Amino acid sequence: MTSTSPDVDTAMARVIADENEHVAHNYHPLPVVISRGEGAWVTDVEGRRYLDLLSAYSALNFGHGHPAILAAAQEQLNRLTLTSRAYHNDRLGPFAAALAELCGKDLVLPMNTGAEAVETGIKVARAWGYRVKGIETDAATVVVAHGNFHGRTTTIVGFSDDPQARDGFGPFAPGFVNVAYGDAAAIEAAITPSTAAVLIEPIQGEAGIVVPPEGYLRAVREICTKHNVLFIADEIQSGLGRVGETFACDREGVVPDVYLLGKALGGGILPLSAVAADRDVLGVIRPGEHGSTFGGNPLAAAVGLRVVEMLQTGEFQTRAKALGEHLEARLQSLVGQGVTAVRVAGLWAGVDIDPAIGTGREVAERLIARGVLAKDTHGQTIRIAPPLVVRATELDWAVEQLRVVLAG
Repeated sequence: MTSTSPDVDTAMARVIADENEHVAHNYHPLPVVISRGEGAWVTDVEGRRYLDLLSAYSALNFGHGHPAILAAAQEQLNRLTLTSRAYHNDRLGPFAAALAELCGKDLVLPMNTGAEAVETGIKVARAWGYRVKGIETDAATVVVAHGNFHGRTTTIVGFSDDPQARDGFGPFAPGFVNVAYGDAAAIEAAITPSTAAVLIEPIQGEAGIVVPPEGYLRAVREICTKHNVLFIADEIQSGLGRVGETFACDREGVVPDVYLLGKALGGGILPLSAVAADRDVLGVIRPGEHGSTFGGNPLAAAVGLRVVEMLQTGEFQTRAKALGEHLEARLQSLVGQGVTAVRVAGLWAGVDIDPAIGTGREVAERLIARGVLAKDTHGQTIRIAPPLVVRATELDWAVEQLRVVLAG
C-alpha cells in the first residue's frame, strides 16, 4: 500500500502521540489511525486502505457508512435528536414494534450500550424472580458461563473469570454462579429454587469465537423451562445477521426468554441496545425503576428502525451464511500452516495461531502492513468479522495476506 503523504511516519506518529497523551490507557490499539470508511474498507490518515476484518466487534455488520442507514440518521438529525423518556417521541414506538416483531417478543426496553443491556437484563431477571417466581428477597441468583464476556461494569466483571477484566476492581456483587461453557448438565446442577436466570452467549465472542456443542442451546432451553428459570441470550455480538441467521440461537431453533441486543443495532453510527422479552417477563419493570436519559432517543430509534427493516429482508443473513462457508473453506486450508484451529459461524471466525509463528497480536500487526485489519484476543487467537457487505473476492485476498504473513 502506498501513502499519499510525503511524510509518512510523522503524520501517524503525531496522532498516536496526542491520543496517548490525553486519553486514558484502557485500550492497547493496533498502530493504525483510521480517518475514513466505506463499506468493508477503511483509509488511514496517510491514505492507505485496509480491509476491515473486525467491524468494530460486529457493530459495523452493515459496513461503514451504509447509505440507507446514513439517510435515516440524516433525516432524523434534521428533525429531532433527543427528548429523554420524560416525553413521548414519534420514532420510539415504530422502532420498538419492529424490533419486537423481529424477535418474536411483546416488549422492548431500549438502552444505549451493550453493557447497559446486560445490566438491564440482570435487573429484569431479579425483579421477575421476586415478583413472579417468588424467590426470597435479595436471594436471587443467575447462572453464567466460564469464559463469558458481557461488558465492563463492576457487576459484570465480577462474574467474569478473566483476571485482566476483574483483578483490582472488587468488591463484586454476589448472586452469580459460574459453570463450564458448553456443559448443559453443569447448568442444571447449578440451579436451585433461588435461580432466576441463566445468562449465556450463544457463541462466545471475546473468548475467541467459541461455538458450543450441537444441542447445547436446546438443552439449556429445556432445562430453563423445566425449572422455571429465564433463559437470557446475550446476542450483542452474535446477533443481527452475523452468524448467517438473525440470531445465533436460531442455529438450533431455540427462542430464549430474553434477548440482549446491541452493537449492530445502532448501524455502526451510534450506540443503541435493547432488551426484548414477552410481557410476562419485561412487564415486571415499573415506572421509575429503570431508565436512561438517552435510551430510546429518536435519533437512535430512527437508525434502529432502518436496521430492523434491513434485517427483515433476510438478505444479510443469507449473505453471511454463504460467505461464511466460503471463508471457512479458505481458512481451513491454513490449518497446519501456522494455524492450529479454526472456528467459524457465519461471517465470524476465530483463528488460533501456532505459537511458533508468534502471538495473535504480532500476526495482527503484520497484517496491517499488508492492508488487513484484524484483532487478537486471549494471546494466540485472531478474530475475523468483516462487514456483511464484504465480497468473496475480498475475503480470498485477505486470507491470502494471512497466508503470506504466516509463511514469514
